[in-house]
Amino acid sequence: MRRILCLETTCDETAAAVLDADLNVLGEVVASQAELHRKFHGVVPEIAARAHLERVLPVISEVLKSAQVTLDQLDAIAVAHTPGLAGSIIVGLMAAKALCLATGKPLIGINHLHAHIYACHIASGKEIFPCIGLIVSGGHSNFYRCEGPTDFKYLGGTIDDAAGEAFDKVASLLGLPYPGGPQISRCAERGDRKRFPLPRPLLDQKDRLDFSFSGLKTAVRYQLVGPGKQDITQLEIEEGLRNDLAASFEEAVVDCLVGKSLLAVRQTEINRLCVGGGVAANRRFRERLAEACQKADVELHIAPMNLCTDNAVMGGIAFEKLSRGQFDSLDLDIRPGLDRGDMNSNAI
Repeated sequence: MRRILCLETTCDETAAAVLDADLNVLGEVVASQAELHRKFHGVVPEIAARAHLERVLPVISEVLKSAQVTLDQLDAIAVAHTPGLAGSIIVGLMAAKALCLATGKPLIGINHLHAHIYACHIASGKEIFPCIGLIVSGGHSNFYRCEGPTDFKYLGGTIDDAAGEAFDKVASLLGLPYPGGPQISRCAERGDRKRFPLPRPLLDQKDRLDFSFSGLKTAVRYQLVGPGKQDITQLEIEEGLRNDLAASFEEAVVDCLVGKSLLAVRQTEINRLCVGGGVAANRRFRERLAEACQKADVELHIAPMNLCTDNAVMGGIAFEKLSRGQFDSLDLDIRPGLDRGDMNSNAI
């Protein structure tokens, strides 16, 4: 049975997993950096890179022990090399290259965005391609036409903030800690979703598969202090107001995500929707999207909660390349930044 070690260090999670050719997870380890970035209300790239450097080898050692395999028993080493934070990706890629050089194992580069959609296949065990892929996370809120695991065509996406970024920024406005998504959701469960008529940017534009969340974030700020007020750091927010604003904001974001998802299906006439990324773990979004897809007779696959946030299990997409005998040289370089991810099958 073939086995691959997969590494993921594109942002602020140091993760490793060992999978077999049937996509069974033999071992998985994720080292979170949330505590390191909390006081900054977001990920600090330099801190993230240094944390990866400290953690990557212990994480690899732990996952191999958990999977009860040695490096010699692996068939390849896979690593996400695009897109993401430059310093973070370098750490993972250099670790993978070092292991390949030391063991003679082949290297497989992974596109982080492709892997997020592939997580739906890993979880369901079903064929999911072709499909419409929606990646909704802290850095991306994009639609793709996915003809295959690594054949993505960009259809549209955010023109400013990503959904996850908006969640973090609104959480900061409301005095909630990082990461903001789970905090907003907890408050929203106790709030009135209809109290504040916040905007649904671009939702009425039926010819565009784009999002805009920056103005929605500003609308929340104006509900707190009004236009022209610059400093809100000392503002004391009553719990009921915080809960209602969180609920109203979350509902606005979900309306945009669900509405544009159904539009993407109608425009492309591909009746299968696959969703991955950290915001896909939002319970309200999952419930609303499931209801809408059932009503519209759309086949829906959402990555399970544990595979929505950054993880190495979704690196199982590397088996698509391994099965074809396609490997990368040790000259493989990083491609940082917020890549749209519409690359063909020559680059996993």
